Amino acid sequence: MSHPMTATYAGDQPAARRRHPTGPQWPSYKGTSQLVGTSSSGKVTVYVDPTLGAQGLQNAKDLVADADRVVSANDTIFGTPGGPVNVIVFALGGATDGTGGADHMGCDYTSGGNIEACASFGNSPRVSALFEAELSECSMGGNLCGTSSGEALSRWCAAVISSNALSDFTTAPQWVQDGMPNYVDQTDPTDQNADSTGCGMAFLSWLMSQGYGLDAIAQGMVSLGDSGTLAQLYSNLTGNPASTAWQAFQTAIQNLPNGINNDDPFAGAAQPAQLAHLAPWTVALAGKVFETILTDIAAGKTASQLVASVRSVLATAPTSKAAGMSAAACNIRSRRLLPPHKVQAQSAGI
Repeated sequence: MSHPMTATYAGDQPAARRRHPTGPQWPSYKGTSQLVGTSSSGKVTVYVDPTLGAQGLQNAKDLVADADRVVSANDTIFGTPGGPVNVIVFALGGATDGTGGADHMGCDYTSGGNIEACASFGNSPRVSALFEAELSECSMGGNLCGTSSGEALSRWCAAVISSNALSDFTTAPQWVQDGMPNYVDQTDPTDQNADSTGCGMAFLSWLMSQGYGLDAIAQGMVSLGDSGTLAQLYSNLTGNPASTAWQAFQTAIQNLPNGINNDDPFAGAAQPAQLAHLAPWTVALAGKVFETILTDIAAGKTASQLVASVRSVLATAPTSKAAGMSAAACNIRSRRLLPPHKVQAQSAGI
């Protein structure tokens, strides 16, 4: 993951002093930052690369409108309020579809509060997801960020608050393809290994499927710190010995009817404990779909009529604009979030 960031916040400074007129010092962006706006809470100030034009500006405006929802969900997950941050939307890595990922520097709000998020033309929820991926690492308070467990946690935070808008960033299938190395009993000291990240994604999916909320998982992982393992997290949550975690996980995988073909093979995100972090319209839409299905079944409708009814409900799903988005102490280094194929290309020097 890429999360480079430089501190612009030191105590309760007035907003005018916190925001440099030409924009903060970003991890990698070197152009002119155009101020777009600040969220209602004053916690998130959003900038854009003006060369992106109308579509980039729309991404940035939508992020201003959605930022406080993301911040509130993130604060709930970690059980503590975060600090103010700056975000710039630009073509990170030259991409405008979100695949450039996100970046910041440190693992707290002092050293990591300047966040870069890739533009995603026509798909602003991806920008919100990228923002949360970096914001969550700031909430780790110097722990986890830069390790495989922290990377998995930040990706899960992004998935939950965005209804999995970054599904193309999946890593668990790669872990399976490479023989499922055991990163439950050990933590990989990098956030750039798809195998260790994928193991973490699948393991957290499994824990959530058993009713452990992402908030309990996140706060437990932060408490364990960099040296903690997923096995220790399992033990603390379940009361079972840490030594049994890997085998129990492997048994659960063997019982999966369809194996692992995404980052949530156990459907952990569908658990009630996770729904509280979703956008309200997403939860409401899911409720309408289930209600429609039950009503049609009770009425004795055919399968084709059921499908037609569900499609009709889905057609009413709000766009990002209607859903509340406006029309209008770790090592200080770059922490870049990228989809697996771009990480491999980067490692190969392509």
